[in-house]
Amino acid sequence: MARMPVIDREKCDGCGLCVSICRCSILVLVDNVITVIENKKCSSCNCWCTQCELICPTGAISCPFEIVIA
Repeated sequence: MARMPVIDREKCDGCGLCVSICRCSILVLVDNVITVIENKKCSSCNCWCTQCELICPTGAISCPFEIVIA
């Protein structure tokens, strides 16, 4: 089971870019800080796609799991 993306609350500036790119709607802004809805699963590819990590301009999101291409 893949782990959730990790959010560094101090780095998050609340821009919302990650929310706009998340196809599964697992990311939301709460008090102007990004939050992962833990009871939802990413359904677009059956694993975490890491697009949120790539688009984050402040580096507040990290995906500390390994992606294996078979």
